[in-house]
Amino acid sequence: MAVLDKQVEEALKEKAESLKDTKNETGSDGSDATEAKDAKEEDDEEDSKFPKDLEIEFGPQKDLAFARRAYRIANVPKKRYIAILSQTADGSFALVGKGSSGVEIDIFAAQDYPSDKFDATSISASTVVAFDVSTDRDYVSLIRSDGSIQVVPNKISSIMSACRDPDVGVTNADEIALSVWPALEYKQMYNDAWRMLRDYFYDVEMHQVDWQAIHERYLPLVERCRKREDLDDILAQMAAELSALHVFVYGGEYNSPFSDDSKLTDAHTPASLGATLQRNIEWKGYVVKEIALRDPDFNLLEDQSVYSPLSDQALRPSGQKGLQAGDVIVGVNGESVFRVPDIHMLLRGRAGRSVRLEVLRLSSGETKLDSSDETPTKAAPEPVLVVPIKQEAASDLRYNAWEWKTREKAKSLAKDAGFDLAYIHLRSMGQEDMDQFARSYFEDYDKQAMILDMRHNRGGNIDSWISSFLERKAWYFFQGRVKSKGVDLDWNQQFAFRGHVVVLIDEKTSSDGEGISRAISELGLGVLIGKRTWGGGIWLSSDNRLVDGGIATAPEDGVYNDKFGWGMGIEAEGIKPDIEVDNNPRSVYEGTDAQLERAIEKLKQWLEEEPVEEPSPPAKKPDKSLQNENCLA
Repeated sequence: MAVLDKQVEEALKEKAESLKDTKNETGSDGSDATEAKDAKEEDDEEDSKFPKDLEIEFGPQKDLAFARRAYRIANVPKKRYIAILSQTADGSFALVGKGSSGVEIDIFAAQDYPSDKFDATSISASTVVAFDVSTDRDYVSLIRSDGSIQVVPNKISSIMSACRDPDVGVTNADEIALSVWPALEYKQMYNDAWRMLRDYFYDVEMHQVDWQAIHERYLPLVERCRKREDLDDILAQMAAELSALHVFVYGGEYNSPFSDDSKLTDAHTPASLGATLQRNIEWKGYVVKEIALRDPDFNLLEDQSVYSPLSDQALRPSGQKGLQAGDVIVGVNGESVFRVPDIHMLLRGRAGRSVRLEVLRLSSGETKLDSSDETPTKAAPEPVLVVPIKQEAASDLRYNAWEWKTREKAKSLAKDAGFDLAYIHLRSMGQEDMDQFARSYFEDYDKQAMILDMRHNRGGNIDSWISSFLERKAWYFFQGRVKSKGVDLDWNQQFAFRGHVVVLIDEKTSSDGEGISRAISELGLGVLIGKRTWGGGIWLSSDNRLVDGGIATAPEDGVYNDKFGWGMGIEAEGIKPDIEVDNNPRSVYEGTDAQLERAIEKLKQWLEEEPVEEPSPPAKKPDKSLQNENCLA
């Protein structure tokens, strides 16, 4: 890279000196020296050992009409614009904006000169998902939600026509092909990843790492890459030299037979029954150990109810009864589950499609045994039609089930300990987690204690929003004739939490999950219980994408405070809890949560030492009668 940059620099100097030397210079025959030089370059091209098989012409650089630019800027109506779709030479332009029904194209067509007016037209284009202008600015492309691509001339009339009619200018995308030389592309992506880390990383000195030397160290390995995964390995090693926790390498185009083909992927991916199953030799089937159940009040995922396919909620609409723990699945679509090593082999490609299970309802005693032989293998199975779900949905279902059970367990333990508890679990720190926090917080903000469970938290960027609620202080109280929420007094600031807070953290608490944990600790809002956290204290936005969509993320925003310095004592260190408690894996499997139980113990002790009490105003209100000698009237 150093050699390449040096060559470019020398070439630019040569070019500048050449232009300087040949300015106003003529050849021996009276011709312009520049023309002679151009002729020589053409001869050099003809003599080149490399054949010129393609010449790319990017077209002329067109000047836009800026005579009325001030008027255009001042007279564009207010709206949530996304991007400039097009500008034409006559001064007309088109903007993409957000309307009530989705995407809208706002076209401002310039009237004939010298008029300074524009004809404004807004066209709904709710199915447009992407748009662009060609390099030479001659054409505009629109991509619809169904995958169709429209290519029309960069003229206001053509854009209006394409927006109104999705069939105008449709291009056969199946005929579009791009030839890629992987070895050259790998080298380009390596160079781009190295450059973007250099330019995006929060520390211009790259943590005192000789970044140029790092490039030269790993560059020879790029030439030995035989597949995209090899490049990822090299990028990971290169980026790891920065010793920053928010460096991730992922994405890109991989040479997989399933790459970008959801049909092939789904055909080979086992579906899930949303339950824990255990192979049983005696019954020659799979015993249902547990069916994942989530909070029935919040069972929507992307506006669709998600239940275990074996649950009563999923089967009741079809007139069937749900399975229970202890029931046995002995067949799938007429095949014995013992015919294959694992039941999921019979569920490949069945997500979203009906499957017939053969079930022994042993838990309820409903299964009838053959009167001639009461051995388990002769039990009469019952057919049950279910619709398996994708593995991702099953994973989300299991997580929600764990969250719901933990919440109910925490509240039960607190009740047994003699106090009311608010329990909030956040799996990450994004928009959906704001909704989750709001649902849990406003329901229980008046409780005596709170457990903010940040275990497994993947991060995001809402720590300041959450801490703003916990920092609220009740400084005066309301009292009416009717009790508010069953208490004598209500308080201001509204929705201020007045109780004690414990934050649960573990080794998987990461990024902004660590940010809110550090905030609560340093602001004196609560106590941390659990294990040392992951240790990511440099923020990122994942903007530095490579040409194939892959990335080697660059931590872009360093964080600092006077007490901890850079990284706030999080980066590469993690946050140490105030009370360290480890969850033994076997104990967790058996249903014990030592960290949660220790949190309840701490809160009980805390409430005994510092009870959360309301002020005790005198029962008798002030005497404002005129007979009162202290009356100020």
